[in-house]
Amino acid sequence: MMFIGGLMVALTIEHCNLHKRIALRVLLLVGASPRWLMLGFMLTTMFLSMWISNTATTAMMVPIVEAVVQELFKDGEEEMKREPNVRMVPDGMSTCSSNNTLEIDLDSSESQNLEAVSIDSIADVGKSCQELTAASADQRSYSCTTHEYKQTIRTCVLMSIAYSSNIGGTGSLIGSSPQLALKGILDELYGSAPGLNFASWMAFNVPGMLINTFLAWIWLQCLFLGFKRTTADDNTQAAVIKKLIRRKYEELGPMTFHELATLILFILCVALWFFRDPQFITGWAEFLPAVEVDDATAVMTIVLLLFIIPAKPRFWNRDTAERNRAGPSPALLEWKLVQDRLPWGIVLLLGGGFALSDASKASGLSSWLGDQLAVLSFLPPFAIMLIICIMTAAVTEVASNTATANILLPILAEMAVTIKVNPLFLMLPATVTCSYAFMLPVATPPNAIVFAAGRMNPTDMVKAGLLMNIVCVVVICVLMASFGSFMFGFDEFPDWAVPQVKNATMTTLSQFSNCTSP
Repeated sequence: MMFIGGLMVALTIEHCNLHKRIALRVLLLVGASPRWLMLGFMLTTMFLSMWISNTATTAMMVPIVEAVVQELFKDGEEEMKREPNVRMVPDGMSTCSSNNTLEIDLDSSESQNLEAVSIDSIADVGKSCQELTAASADQRSYSCTTHEYKQTIRTCVLMSIAYSSNIGGTGSLIGSSPQLALKGILDELYGSAPGLNFASWMAFNVPGMLINTFLAWIWLQCLFLGFKRTTADDNTQAAVIKKLIRRKYEELGPMTFHELATLILFILCVALWFFRDPQFITGWAEFLPAVEVDDATAVMTIVLLLFIIPAKPRFWNRDTAERNRAGPSPALLEWKLVQDRLPWGIVLLLGGGFALSDASKASGLSSWLGDQLAVLSFLPPFAIMLIICIMTAAVTEVASNTATANILLPILAEMAVTIKVNPLFLMLPATVTCSYAFMLPVATPPNAIVFAAGRMNPTDMVKAGLLMNIVCVVVICVLMASFGSFMFGFDEFPDWAVPQVKNATMTTLSQFSNCTSP
């Protein structure tokens, strides 16, 4: 229910264009040079991907990127169109054709009397022709270079959007489906004992998300842009880009009641999630002891308000005709919109993953695979975690991250019990790594969207994504061994994991004794 409620809140944000307003506003605050513009795109995409679908965020940002890239090279392309090409023609007048090609006649009446032409004049004409030919060649070279640089900028910025979308999805518990799979499996196996909730997830993963986004920004600059100093032309282009973004922002008009109410309810939803059980202060759920409250309770309360509050109340409209309109105002969120645009396939995929997880546990497959992986127990726990993350990153490049998480997490839970480490020490980094798929277009929907929009070379994506996979895996493993150990206490095997093994063993022995008793 938490996942479905989160999708409904995200759908409301998309429906009222609040996400586009936030994106353009952030881009206005950052610089408009290519490198700072890329950072603005990355921060905006990262933040939005924490709350709404990675696919929707990427699909919204791509047209903005295309408009900005076109504006960056607009002046150069117009200059190319105005600059004439020069060539010699045997007959006819010297003309400038419709495609800006200047035609110079060599056989006209003015050129028939060659005897009257001096040797110096002929030399001057020859020199001029050479200069014109050289200028034409330089122009063609400039055109080719400009096109290549434009494609490089487009590839770099689009790739940064895909990376920040995948990384940003790890920042909150509803950002991507692997987190929800982890939460569901932990609740089923251990209840609330592990202490993983919305607040603790964000407290641990937001620093890693910011670090990985910053490293991705540095890496893409090294690979595509370099670190040259800003010139006067760059400053002129930056001013033009900022003007374009401001114009697009002004086209949205003033903030509507629909956007304002959605923004307030969204902030309230995040606050309810964060302060339900923050563990450093008393959460609001403690004041409702008679009711079982979880994260789904908060989001479904907000969804109920979205279905009730009108999107166009009469008191908000200054237009008299709008105030006097007949009939009630539509709500902030209507069921027709939910029915048409909610990604039901993802809901079914997540539910199917839970069923697969239960089947592997009930059949004993998870326990058997966990025992087989126990051969790694001679390695230090950090090395085991690193190997698991590398394997997960490789699998998620060619398989669904949701399916990967649902299959892998029950196995890791059994393995953790076998080698006597905290189950979160293996399950949490593997869950985050499921979203670290940067190499292949088919790895994630954001990768596929930017690959098609930018007409990229697959080699470029693989070359850039390989290092990003390695960097992100190393970052999450280092965070788990340092900050994660401080937050979740990985130094010792927790008591909440022990009863599960004992209860399962006692149940098996009880069933065996019942079957063998006369």
